[in-house]
Amino acid sequence: MKALIQRVSTASVSVDGKYCASISRGFLVFLGVTHGDTKETAEKLAEKIRKLRIFEDENGKTNLSLEDVAGELLVVSQFTLYADCSRGNRPGFENAAEPAYAKNIYEYFLSYCESRFRSVGHGIFGADMKVSLVNDGPFTIMLETV
Repeated sequence: MKALIQRVSTASVSVDGKYCASISRGFLVFLGVTHGDTKETAEKLAEKIRKLRIFEDENGKTNLSLEDVAGELLVVSQFTLYADCSRGNRPGFENAAEPAYAKNIYEYFLSYCESRFRSVGHGIFGADMKVSLVNDGPFTIMLETV
């Protein structure tokens, strides 16, 4: 499982011109699921994100978590995190989980996050989504479970 995390001032996601969710200060998480991911993998990644300390404290050090700053979470499914361009210029997606399996793990990840985070928004799995964001920093981190 991969998560591309962007610390944002604001972020939103829409489908077909209709608003799905938006957040103010927090994390925008693009989430990719691969073949061997499980509910335990999803929980492990969610906890890593929950404890990630990338907000600045009063001394300007990145020492505060999402909880510490009462931040919000916006999760967007993104199988393209598993793109493989090693065989040419057109990416292959063999490492991304099949859609039905990925959706199940993605939805479990969301439900787990909803039980652990103050505020969770999300896009629609498999939809053509439009994502807007103001990256704060910019600060972007890639997390991957093994």
